[in-house]
Amino acid sequence: MGRVMTKSSNISTQYLRFMHWLYARALGFGAKPATGFRTQPEPRSIGRYARGLQLKAGNIMFAGHLVEAPNTLLWDIASPADGFTQEAHGFGWLDDLASVGDKQSRKISQEWVQNWIDIYGRGSGPGWMPDLTGRRLIRWIHHGFMLLQGIEPKKSEIFFQSLGHQTLFLSKRWSKTSPGLPRFEALTGLIYAGLTLDGMEQHVRPATIALARECRTQVDSTGGIQTRNPEELLEVFTLLTWVSSALTEAGWVPSSAHLEALDRIAPTLRFLRHADGSLGRFHGGGKGLEGRLDMALVQSGNKKVTSGSLVMGYARLSAGRTSIIVDSAPPPTGRASVNGHASTLAFELCSGRSPLIVNCGSGESFGSDWRRAGRATPSHSTLCLNGTSSASLGHSLSDSNSVTEALIDGPSSVLYEFPETNKGLKFEAGHNGYLKNNGLTHVRRLDLTLDGITLSGEDMLLTLDSKDQKPFQKAFETSGLQGIPFQLRFHLHPDVAAEVDMGGMAVSLALKTGEIWVFRCDSNAKAFLEPSVYFEKNRLRPRSTKQVVLSLRAIEYATSVRWSLSKLQKIDLKSREHLE
Repeated sequence: MGRVMTKSSNISTQYLRFMHWLYARALGFGAKPATGFRTQPEPRSIGRYARGLQLKAGNIMFAGHLVEAPNTLLWDIASPADGFTQEAHGFGWLDDLASVGDKQSRKISQEWVQNWIDIYGRGSGPGWMPDLTGRRLIRWIHHGFMLLQGIEPKKSEIFFQSLGHQTLFLSKRWSKTSPGLPRFEALTGLIYAGLTLDGMEQHVRPATIALARECRTQVDSTGGIQTRNPEELLEVFTLLTWVSSALTEAGWVPSSAHLEALDRIAPTLRFLRHADGSLGRFHGGGKGLEGRLDMALVQSGNKKVTSGSLVMGYARLSAGRTSIIVDSAPPPTGRASVNGHASTLAFELCSGRSPLIVNCGSGESFGSDWRRAGRATPSHSTLCLNGTSSASLGHSLSDSNSVTEALIDGPSSVLYEFPETNKGLKFEAGHNGYLKNNGLTHVRRLDLTLDGITLSGEDMLLTLDSKDQKPFQKAFETSGLQGIPFQLRFHLHPDVAAEVDMGGMAVSLALKTGEIWVFRCDSNAKAFLEPSVYFEKNRLRPRSTKQVVLSLRAIEYATSVRWSLSKLQKIDLKSREHLE
């Protein structure tokens, strides 16, 4: 995937950061502080108990980076990466310490918050970004009781002064952060502060009006968002449910745009959820924090199920215990694509509670090289033509936190249909991402039986009309008349044990539950097992796994390869050992 850096993006980012710093500093002098909590804040964010225990022990892992620093203040640690810094200053780790809830975790939380105020509270440091400030305010308010319990009055006063300062900063700078999740985080923090802090009431009404506008413009009619990132949609939904509950409890009525956005998003999230309860891992998103989706849906009170055939650009096939989610639309573009992937027509398959076919996911927490690799087409369960991705990394775009690369030259058209059948569920789609350079259109057909036991697939590379034949002929001649190479990749979850059978005509796939699936392919292709990786947040390194690969060449105007995945039976777990 190509890369083009632009000097103007760096200048724009530096200017944004300077203006945030200027406002943060200026508002810190003589600003009217909050004087206390007007209402008792209720924690709604979910912490991870195991991670809280690690923090207590001094094992601090943010954004995939582990720092072992027992008995050390967080702000005395040299940050190893930007992602580590952002997690630290966003204070999401307060949820984890609060989930432990003992005296030591409370003491650590109080010390780290007070130390942040001492060092950065006057407007300095990297934490004065609107989205990070909103995230931080939410946590300070959620866990206000824990942070104030047993501390001396002077420290309590300083705590509320800082809350007031950050609230005023958000009131001036929320609109200068990127649309989408960052802006929702900033506005949620501002509304929370206005509802719960004495002296900050005047910020509620303008912030709720702004939030209603964001709901109308950022959440489309299908309940989707421009980034097409399922996990980001979950985060937006969670914030909106928190705000709705907080407004209602304080005697306010959420706007109709706010409530309508919740009603649109809830069924979309159900659509994008696999049989195991996790979200499809597409366009920079992971499976979602454990329990976050279920809790958000319960809190929203929405029980609707979408009837759409394509939602937020994804198709879904579900039968028996099998769920399949397919990326069936052009990738996001412009600013919405800074975390986007070249994943068109990639799919994931889950059997009951066990993921089988996956995409590698986002490598963001493992460094820039892994991040770029994760965005490329070979990191997805789809067809990759001639070693190139269906979209490229291009010009850089800036936001308030960083400079990131947008997607360019991706598919501009993805045509799809669901053919009617009485024998199962069918889906067909094609994209033009390879048309410009090779004259070929990738078409994928999927057929899932009604019992969910067999998925039959066919992938085709076609020249659809005469004008497409010229670039194909040129690419064919460039190959030395050997044909244009392409690969079909099926990335396996790390918990799947795989073994090639029948000389490459089949691959046995064993799940930890005892289920056996068999991958089969046409006689004109052979299946190979190759190394792969599985990116998972909050791990030190990518998990090793495998992928099933079919490698072929397109030598005609129409090339086709058929394959299938069939569930055979359950076996005793001990009999699985010979496959591992």
